[in-house]
Amino acid sequence: MADFNQVLTPGSVDDGFVNTVVEIPQGSMLKVEWDRERAAFMLDRVEPAIFAKPVSYGFIPQTLDEDGDELDTLVVCDEPLPTGVWLEAKILGVMKFEDDGEVDDKIVVRAADDRNIGDWCNSLDDLGETWKAKVEHHFTHYKDLKKPGKTIVKGWGDIEEAKTIIKECIERWNNK
Repeated sequence: MADFNQVLTPGSVDDGFVNTVVEIPQGSMLKVEWDRERAAFMLDRVEPAIFAKPVSYGFIPQTLDEDGDELDTLVVCDEPLPTGVWLEAKILGVMKFEDDGEVDDKIVVRAADDRNIGDWCNSLDDLGETWKAKVEHHFTHYKDLKKPGKTIVKGWGDIEEAKTIIKECIERWNNK
């Protein structure tokens, strides 16, 4: 397996696109994480079934969020995406998130070429309030059995705010 941080760039952020690598498929109870030191995926833990991911989960290569990990993505797709797949993704916005006191934002994206969703999905607003409420509920409660109250969704941001966060994380990666 290739080291995604060596073979992929973050993407064309100014144009509204990033490369993202899938860690966890939608519906999975497995908390799979990219191990940067070994350039491999590892199983961190198995979550209770009630906390299965409501959306595929990944990261943008060559970025570092404030928590020390690559910047996370939530990949909107009608089909779960398998671990290890990478795709060019259109930026839709950001879920501002805090985990145990650390900033751990999630960039919301969709496949750049999604002929099922189509051109109608271009921002968080297009996903609707129900989608946002479902995702917010998951991330507010998915650690409740082990560390209740340690995760906080701080709100949602638009495409421009997402681009700013991505650029900050690219700069942090480049200066590490």
